[in-house]
Amino acid sequence: MSTTTLKPHRRNILLITTDQQRYDALGCNGGTIARTPCLDGLAASGVNYRRANNQNVVCMPARSSILTGQYPSTHGVVANGVPLPADAPSIATYLQENGYRTALLGKAHFEPAFDLQRHWFENTMVDNDTTGPYRGFERMELAMHTAMPFWWHYEDWLKRNHPDEVDGFVRLFGAGGMNQEGGGDTGAPEVAHNPVQREHYHTDWVADRTMAFLDTLDSSEPWFVWMSFPDPHHPWDPPASELGRVPWRQLDLPAAHPGSDEACRKVLSQKPRHWLGYYEGTFANLEGGPPRFVPAEMTHDQVREINAMTHIENELVDEACERVLTHIASKGWSHRTDVLFTTDHGELQGDFGLMFKGPYHCEALMHIPLVWRPAADADVAPAEIDAPVGQVDIAPTLCEIAGLPVPEWVQGSALPTDPLAQGERHERVITEWDSQFGHIGMHLRSMWRDNWMVTAYLPSSGDHPGSKEISEAIIALGMGVGDNSVRYDGTEGELYNLAEDPNQWHNLWDDPSAAAMKSDLVADLMDNLPPVRDPLLPVEAPT
Repeated sequence: MSTTTLKPHRRNILLITTDQQRYDALGCNGGTIARTPCLDGLAASGVNYRRANNQNVVCMPARSSILTGQYPSTHGVVANGVPLPADAPSIATYLQENGYRTALLGKAHFEPAFDLQRHWFENTMVDNDTTGPYRGFERMELAMHTAMPFWWHYEDWLKRNHPDEVDGFVRLFGAGGMNQEGGGDTGAPEVAHNPVQREHYHTDWVADRTMAFLDTLDSSEPWFVWMSFPDPHHPWDPPASELGRVPWRQLDLPAAHPGSDEACRKVLSQKPRHWLGYYEGTFANLEGGPPRFVPAEMTHDQVREINAMTHIENELVDEACERVLTHIASKGWSHRTDVLFTTDHGELQGDFGLMFKGPYHCEALMHIPLVWRPAADADVAPAEIDAPVGQVDIAPTLCEIAGLPVPEWVQGSALPTDPLAQGERHERVITEWDSQFGHIGMHLRSMWRDNWMVTAYLPSSGDHPGSKEISEAIIALGMGVGDNSVRYDGTEGELYNLAEDPNQWHNLWDDPSAAAMKSDLVADLMDNLPPVRDPLLPVEAPT
């Protein structure tokens, strides 16, 4: 009598990301507006990381850190105008080389989106009728935040199949750069009542394409799928049929909104000058939102409507996740499928009286949701982890799931799952910022440790390769003013005791009573900064 030895199945990996989603967007993280039962369920049955911070507060650097397991200073994509080299380290490539089927469905954004000359692969895929392979993903079907331009697969699909629904979306770009056209009920920037059918919106499209790829796989093949939703990143134009989910008139202002113009100015005046400059419109936030947007002119009702739109989009993402997880369960794969959920960065969303993102190192932008539900086969108990972790820790975690050694180019450490041993390799988490515009030249380094947040401002400089040229180009195009009035000499900074000041309204940087803590944190930060890529990658686009 012969016997057959069955090879055990390797664990599958579903990495789910959103774009520009706050930590408190989810019910499991204290959110009280959007209903997120699917993601809350993942947290309850898996591991919820209470102190996950990103490595950069805008898209491309953060996404490149997820893909490479490296800090922005090291992989070189320090801003949205710096493309990640095609041969950069990729966890997808590593998994594919070791037997995994791989796909990225949704938003990639490892290369600049403002690409009128179509220099980069992501923006030529539709024209060249290709879905990859690229960066280790055997299949890539891409979507951005709107319906135009038609450079990406979702936008092309909508134009070909539902052309009458294209014009309902807010345009990504307008005269003078990023569009800031007002709409909705309050005239809020980048808001629209979008008549697109729910099932034709990019959130459902991403879920549909993910399930379609899974349907091509044999049950014996291990897979790594990155399902990447463009929402809730602006513009805020979810299907109009869904607006009743969160009536904006019933919302309060966010807890971290100071409440009045005078109060906003009082809080912002305690911070380095570009904070109040952004609020007043004297500092053009070119790297985070529409260049001519002035937060001080935003009404409280506009804040409420934007928040409502954001939470509607959060609910649609949650429901799309549930559809995909149900599909995986129907195939009998749930017991050997790990699910990770996170985002690239947060959104100011009314905090401090501000909106969008940019060179503002605060909880709203840095603190991100991160949930890992290990496969049932892994026998990992549900837990909440308070140790600081970051996006660089995702790649080594994927290696651990796949049973592979961590490549030497990865800088992070696998995510802890045991609350009793969580601090062994995770004591601090660092976030970086380097402006891509020479006339701004802002450089920030931040660290969370022991419930304190410190940000050191390095001396302003505009000597990054290509930064002077890109400044001249955007000024010539009228995309922003060449304002160089905000310059820092390296003595400025921010320091917050988050246990006592969770809204970060009281900057203790110059407070004598916090001098010893500041000295200790700054020294620790500087001792743990990642190595800087040499040579630096040049800035090649405005965003």
